[in-house]
Amino acid sequence: MPILGGVRLSVSGDALEVTGTDLDLTITVSTTVSGSGDGVVVAPGRLLTDIVRALEPGAVSLEADDEELRIASGRSHFTVRTHPSADFPRLPVPTGDSVALEAAGLTEALRQVTRAASSEESRPILTGVLMAAEDGGLRLVATDSYRLAVRDLPGVGVLGEGQKVLVPSRALNELLRLLGSADGQVSLRLGAHDATFGIGPGGPDAGITLTTRLIEGEFPNYKALIPANYPNRLIVAREALLDAVRRVKLLARDATTPVRIALRPNGIELTVITTDWGTATEDVDAKYEGAEITVAFNPNFLIEGVEAVTGDEVALDTLDALKPATLRPIDSDAYLYLLMPVRVS
Repeated sequence: MPILGGVRLSVSGDALEVTGTDLDLTITVSTTVSGSGDGVVVAPGRLLTDIVRALEPGAVSLEADDEELRIASGRSHFTVRTHPSADFPRLPVPTGDSVALEAAGLTEALRQVTRAASSEESRPILTGVLMAAEDGGLRLVATDSYRLAVRDLPGVGVLGEGQKVLVPSRALNELLRLLGSADGQVSLRLGAHDATFGIGPGGPDAGITLTTRLIEGEFPNYKALIPANYPNRLIVAREALLDAVRRVKLLARDATTPVRIALRPNGIELTVITTDWGTATEDVDAKYEGAEITVAFNPNFLIEGVEAVTGDEVALDTLDALKPATLRPIDSDAYLYLLMPVRVS
């Protein structure tokens, strides 16, 4: 559908709305312009972006008729063929009551959870993030079957008791990009088949709306994967662990090469062994209580989990070398990152 490669520009008075959609995800941005006539035009999105980005700083003039869009700025003039505006998909109308979320808290939660969602379209359920009412708040959950991320937002009453929805992680990653370092609030409307997030104003006269189609299906029973308790706990400086894993990972030329962590009372030893390149080891100071064991993880998944934990220190809880381990902040129960170990000889 070539029309989906276009963006819809709509001018009403001094308001301009720019909309793009692929039918599953729709984003609309509004801003104030000097309008001299109302109208709608659908122009090739990538070409229009490249043209405007290449223009010199200053005012940009756009005029359109039924067949073309004329863009002028300074000495630059472009004429672009347009799509019939009537062919542009009908935009979804947000439904449901609007609920306000703190932008900063939502941004942090999305950053921690979406990284664990799958990108394999063959398993669409795992490409989503579960949003569920839990203990009087909102819980976000994602898994790709190798790891699991769970984040609680206490006191956030977006959903009714027992209600849950599955939101595509692709849409939430786009929302995360749009949020940036925004403060203030984000509005959320949940309909029967879609979710709409409202961000704004993004400036004195701007606002952004993102609407995504929800995923239908039953999310896995993730609670059964989380052990009730752990006999072994490691507490280590977050940055020291990250730096050490990144260094020994230099010898792991692909993600199938694990990083081994020897857990000992006086600290840990990280090791990467490859038949083609050699061996890398590094000791890291840490506090450990439990049996002396060695666990191995996918280094990329381990790094992403440690990065997601807030605070100066991170806790690694383990059962044994083959059972799921969890990474958590030491001063909060609001987040956990469960990681499946790799079997090594």
